[in-house]
Amino acid sequence: MKVWCLGGLFLLFLSTTVKSAEPSVTLRLWKGIAPGETGAIGAEELLPPRQGKPVQRLSNVTVPTISLYKPPVDKATGAAVLVCPGGGYNILAMDLEGTEVADWLNSIGVTAILLKYRVPRRQNLPKHQAPLQDAQRAMSLVRAHAEKWGIDKHRIGILGFSAGGHLSAATSTNFDRRHYKPMDAHDKLSCRPDFAVLVYPAYLLDGASLADEIRVSKKTPPTFLVHAGNDRISAENSARFYLALKQAGVAGELHIYASGGHGFGLRPTEFACSNWPKRCEAWLRARGLLEKP
Repeated sequence: MKVWCLGGLFLLFLSTTVKSAEPSVTLRLWKGIAPGETGAIGAEELLPPRQGKPVQRLSNVTVPTISLYKPPVDKATGAAVLVCPGGGYNILAMDLEGTEVADWLNSIGVTAILLKYRVPRRQNLPKHQAPLQDAQRAMSLVRAHAEKWGIDKHRIGILGFSAGGHLSAATSTNFDRRHYKPMDAHDKLSCRPDFAVLVYPAYLLDGASLADEIRVSKKTPPTFLVHAGNDRISAENSARFYLALKQAGVAGELHIYASGGHGFGLRPTEFACSNWPKRCEAWLRARGLLEKP
């Protein structure tokens, strides 16, 4: 266990000693080789943590998967969320923005599906192309397995951090365009999330406007956004997305906290941004997404 003293407040960081639950199911997204893969990426690798920040950093992902984390039966609401870790489309922060998020979702009765999407960026391709293919395929696969996994197919959301926030936004705004050739009957099922949560999303802007791949419309799902005002990734990313939602007539909620920087995940800090999971839970409840069947 690690203990920090921040302004007289002792914060316990338990994730170094309390192991996250193991997934009950892990599925490969693609039959055979994923679209566009050439074998040019090396073996999947867990990189050493950077100094001062204990984060599991996974790279060289060529075989994308989804892993199922189910809540206790007495808490299960039927809602589910596809979790997209961040990492600049170069690595995946698998614990900070993955398994720790699954633990939180399970605690509020939500089934978590952790997406291990392809990184690093593929040469000569848009940074998000392979990950977006993976996310679209994952959304359809979750719907295909919804009944078996105890999931309400009309309450499947997406949640992403940083680059994963961009991926979640792209998935939420490109569901009418399948970014790969359909493979089987699963791809006939919708890849539109029913709701979205974007936490310090990156890459949403091209200059002062939303990037071309972020195509907000009246069919974009309701979205909850979180950012810190002092993030090196400008909070304007979240603000512009929120304003686009408002212009399109889509329900949204935006929280910009004064401090917190980038990459705080769900780990405790001395800043108010650590309250975002409670605010998000309240938003989910207000929308009826956490009602038991």
